[in-house]
This record gives sequence, structure tokens and C-alpha cells, in this order.
Amino acid sequence: MNAQNSTKRAAFFLGKGGVGKTTLSSAFARELAKRGRKTLIVSLDPAHNLGDVFERGLVDEPQHIAPNLDGAEIDLAAWVARYLDETKREIKANYSYQSVLNMDGFLNIMKYSPGTEEYAVLWAIEHIWCGVGAHYDSVVFDTPPTALSLRFLALPTISELWVAELTKLRASILSKRSTLLKLNPEAPVANSCVDKSEDRVYGKLDAIQKRLGLLNEVFKKESFVAVVVNPDILSMSEAGKIREELERLGIPIGAICRNKVGIPGGHAEGPTKVLRDLPVFDYQLVSNGIRELKTLDELDIERIADHYLHTGSPA
Repeated sequence: MNAQNSTKRAAFFLGKGGVGKTTLSSAFARELAKRGRKTLIVSLDPAHNLGDVFERGLVDEPQHIAPNLDGAEIDLAAWVARYLDETKREIKANYSYQSVLNMDGFLNIMKYSPGTEEYAVLWAIEHIWCGVGAHYDSVVFDTPPTALSLRFLALPTISELWVAELTKLRASILSKRSTLLKLNPEAPVANSCVDKSEDRVYGKLDAIQKRLGLLNEVFKKESFVAVVVNPDILSMSEAGKIREELERLGIPIGAICRNKVGIPGGHAEGPTKVLRDLPVFDYQLVSNGIRELKTLDELDIERIADHYLHTGSPA
């Protein structure tokens, strides 16, 4: 890929809380914008700091920050509510007996169910990538701490398997209905759908599978993943977990960012097993921290921007 190729591409900055993901992703997005790429930076972290870095009040939809650079902070609570509302509509549309269900009670439970927050993040990413992201050359994501990030990155793969099995089960049900009606046209299922092309449930499962497949493509083939670490044992250990999980999911890592090199008491050794065979970019500790926008210029971000632009989308 040519350095100025305008093919849309995502970049995710992953890592333990407090390692500097927001700082490095902000500097990275700013550098891409300076090079003429129309760039959107998005915070997925419920504890947003992106607006503080850019000294802007950011909201759920893109706001102008600088030439070629827009930013947004995803309102996760709003996306959870949107996800639950969509679920409620689907239940009402697909199940005629929904009136006997306690929908409010069901949704109150679902709000706290495992996976709800992760799906909300996933659909927010889909909205950004397929919606407003269409107007940008690069979409940079500042992610939540490791646990939540790995869960939403894993969801398309895990959910595709689950939905595929449900789709097969639904197809089997429709087939058995059809067979039963051939044997007895007056069977109780006479008013039920038997054709996959007309069945709402089968159609919904097929639509979800396509959505998940698209997100899997984004994560595996259209994204540049940078893992941010600090020179300490806990941070490096977490980076190892990230690498293992992403390799299992088939999501390639594009680079390791060693941030705050030179911190007192830190470990400044060369790449360990965690970083093996990966490009490593070092960022020196900025005295007094990143306190204003111009301080981002003290970071040597050009090399990783070059790497991102020249490596292109993973094969």
C-alpha cells in the first residue's frame, strides 16, 4: 500500500488501564490528520479522557477537532439502552404470544446480563464503521481496559458459531413442519411458516450472521492493532494475554508500543517473549505528563504512522 492510500482502515489501541492508550491513540490520529488523511478518533472507554486531551467537549457523534480530524466519545449507557430497545422490538415482532411476557421485567434482568455491555460496544463500532466512518480514511479507536476490549473483539467469532447452530436448528424445525403438513394438512402447525425465505426468525438469524461476519472482517482484515505496554511486569503480563487471545481469534497485532520508557523503577529490557517478532515502538516518559495538546508533539509518533500506512491491511 502506498503511504497516502485512502482505503479506509481502522486502528485499535489496546492495553491495560493507565498505560497511555488515550495519549498514544490521540497523537497517532493527530499525525494521520496532519498527513492529509481524514481521520476520526473514537473513545470506547466508559471513563472517557479523549475530550480532555483535545480540550473539546466530545459526544456520541463526531465533532470537529482540527483540520482532517474529528472525535467522538461513545455513550455506552445510551448504546445499552438502544440494544435493549432493539431486542424488545424483535421479540414483539417475532412472537405473537409476547403479550403474556413481562417485558419490563425481562429487560431489567437483561440489562445486567453478561454480554449486554459487550454487544452494545460491538453495535456502536458497527455504527461508526458502516455509518459515519464511511466519510473517513482512518478510524482510530481508543479502547477500554483489556477485559472488556477482548470480550467485544471475541464476540463476532463466538456469536457466529452460536448463531450458525441456531440457524441450523431453525431450519430443522421448518423442515419438520413441512414434512408434518405433507402428512397431515390439518395439523396444528398449518398456520405456521414453513419456508425459510418467509420465516421471520430464520431471516433475523441470517441478518445477525451477516452483521457479525462483517465485524469479523473489520477486526481481522481491515484493522491495525497496537498493544500499549508500560515497562513493568504487570503491563507486560497483560500484553501477553492480549497476544494469546488475539492469536486465538485470528486478529493480527500490528505493533507493540512501549510507553513511558525511562520511568523510575521501570524495566527497560528489550523485547521479551510477549513482543517476539512484532515491530516495537518506544515512547520516552514525558516529564510532568501530557498536560496540553502541544505536548503530544514530544512523542515520536511518526514511525508508527509510517508503519501503519505502509503495511496496509493484513492479508
